[in-house]
This record gives sequence, C-alpha cells and structure tokens, in this order.
Amino acid sequence: MGLQERSDLVLALARVLHENGQSTDETVAAAERLSNQLGLRATFIPGWGELELQATDGTARLVSVAAADPTGTDMDRVASAMRAIDQVATGRLAPPAAQETISAISHAPPAPTWLFTLAAAAGAAALSVVFGVQHLAAAGLIIASAAAGAVLRRTLARYSTNPFLQPLCAALLAGIIGALAVRFQLSSSLRLVAVCPCMILVPGPHFLNGTMDLSLARAGLGASRLVYAGMVVLAICAGLLLGLGLLGVSLPVGEPGRAVPLWLDVIAAGVAVAAYSVFFSTPLHMLGWPVAVGMAAHALRWWTLAAGAGAATGAFVACLLVGLILTPVARRWQMPFAAIGFASVVSMMPGVFLFRMASGLVQLSNSSNMTLQLLGATIADGMTAVNIILAMSFGIIIPKIVMDRLGDRATRAKPRVG
Repeated sequence: MGLQERSDLVLALARVLHENGQSTDETVAAAERLSNQLGLRATFIPGWGELELQATDGTARLVSVAAADPTGTDMDRVASAMRAIDQVATGRLAPPAAQETISAISHAPPAPTWLFTLAAAAGAAALSVVFGVQHLAAAGLIIASAAAGAVLRRTLARYSTNPFLQPLCAALLAGIIGALAVRFQLSSSLRLVAVCPCMILVPGPHFLNGTMDLSLARAGLGASRLVYAGMVVLAICAGLLLGLGLLGVSLPVGEPGRAVPLWLDVIAAGVAVAAYSVFFSTPLHMLGWPVAVGMAAHALRWWTLAAGAGAATGAFVACLLVGLILTPVARRWQMPFAAIGFASVVSMMPGVFLFRMASGLVQLSNSSNMTLQLLGATIADGMTAVNIILAMSFGIIIPKIVMDRLGDRATRAKPRVG
C-alpha cells in the first residue's frame, strides 16, 4: 500500500472511533498504533468537525483531513474498530482488506427499534424508582411516555439528521403526557411522569468526554463537546417546558427528592445501566461489567448520601470506584473504556436539576414571580448540576489517567524478547 492508501486507512479508523463516542485519548492511541503497524510516523490532530493526520514515511510526507462530527455514541462500532486494529497488528487482517472492514463497521446498524424502545421504557422506569416514584399509575405513564418517545426518535431519524430535533420532540411529548398526568392528579410535585422520560435523553458521554478533553489540554475539542452537550440539554429543556406549559403546568424548582431503600436503589440502578448500554449499542458480552460495577457504585453513593454527604460528593465517590475498577478491566480485556465506564455512571447525570434550573429561569422572566426563594432555588439547582457533572468527570478521569500512565510506563519498561 502506498502512503495515500495507508493514511486513508488510519484516518478511516480514527473517524469511526471519533464519531461514535470513544474518548479522544483512546482514539489518538489507536490511530498511532495502527500507523506504526503500517510503517508510518503519524501525528493525529482531532477536532470538532474534522480530523487531521500528518503521516511521514521516509522523506515522503502527507497531510490528510476528513470530516468527522463526534455526535454519536455507538460502542459496538468502537469495539469492532478496536478489534480490527488488533487483527491488523497480529496479521490476521491484511491492510488492503482492513479498509473494507472499517467501511462495513462505520455503517453497522444501531440496536433494533424494538430493543431501543424496551430499553427506553425500562431505563425511565428505573430512574423513576431511584427518584422515589410511589404509584403504579405514574410508573405506567412513565413507561408509556418513554417508549413512545423512543419510537418517535427513531421515526424522526429516518427523515432528519439534525441532532437536536429528536430530543426536542421526545421531551415535548414527555412534557405533554406529564402535564396531562398532573391535570388528572396522577403525578406528584416531583413531576416524575414528565421528568424521567427526559432524563434518559441527557447526553452523559458528551459531558464526560468533553471534561476529559479539557483535563488533557484539548481546549477546543473539549469546549466544543460541552457546548454540544449543553445544546442538547437546552433542546430537552425547551421541549419539556413547552409541553408542560401548553396545559398550564410548571416544573417546581428546588423540590426535595424522596428517600429510597438501598436494595431498591441498587436494583433500579442495574436496570438503568443495562438500558443505557443498549442506548450506546454496547456489545452484549460486555454488559456484565457495567451493570455489576454500576450497581456497586450506586450502593456506595447511597451510603455516602446516608452519611450526610452532598449529592456531588456521592457522585464523586461512586465514579471514583467505577474508574478504579473498570480502567484495569478495560486494559486487561481490551474493551473500550467508554463502552463500560460511561454506561456505569450516566444514570447519575443531574438531568432533573438542569430541568428545574431551566424552569426557574423561565419563571424568573416573569416579574410577578420574582422572589428571593425562587431565585435561590434556581441558583441552587444550577450549581448542584454543575458540581455533580464536575465531580463525576473527575471521579472517572483521575483513576483512568493515573492507571493509564502507569500501565504505559510498565509496558515500555518490559524488556523486548528476540
């Protein structure tokens, strides 16, 4: 293969990883590893909207650029691409055939609609249990709303590639159903019928990837990821509040949650993690790790909160456990950390606080509602959400960075045989 063909292969591989949710650090490492196998000295520069590869072979040098929007989360494609790299490295896949393999991986279908719908219903129901749902009628409405939203999202995906249209419309539907539940006295002041189907729409992996990029001084890409995640959340908030407002219902600000028994919280967390794994198209053989570790993390979070710690501290401790366990697991069994790590923790994303903050801001725009209590509750919800996201990100990042550096140093220190 010539320099152009080898560069195209590396760039195609990096594009699959970049567009489907793999962390930037892992994407760069994978692209460089494949480049070395192909006899190239390569510098890989990831960005939002494009990838740049500077490849050198002897005196020949080539700069290639490919369009790539990192808006997706498909761990089956990520795992298949990483497996293709291993096959090239061991000689089981010839480089010319690897191009066709990567092309097939990039077009692999996501989870089927029936499974996606089932996961959405189960995930929303599990989150409602975590937040203290008390009536079967409310739980049934949450399941129906989330399932209908999932079907609506898949239907819209056939006609539009706009990444904000699906969460906007699904949240609008959830808001309308939630407002009807309030009108017929089937929803409490927590508004879980409206909120829980929207919580599964929050783009947790983009928040985590963005924070990881910022921690590694990839300011442009990290900021772009966070802006994109923020825009998705804004679309969700707009749809939810519009749906509630159509029937004259509002989302209370600063509403305290309900306590849930440990055993129920852990079981619901396991269901939620399995649901998110389906959303991310995680291969089934990897499902056990995120479910087991996610349940343990939620148990640790429950104990931390019961001891009197705040929500951010509970999230940090839980995510620290996930990072400590799953970082070596991912390295040992060659699994994408994004596939098993993110699914374990995204159910802790503070979607409900973000929605309440948005509701508070809307209410504050009306001068007749302006009170110090409302202002304080809105600020408190917003700060709680920010603190939880930061705590989760650093809880995941710290053990991963430390263990990856130690692992790479140990690998380089091993004596070569032969």
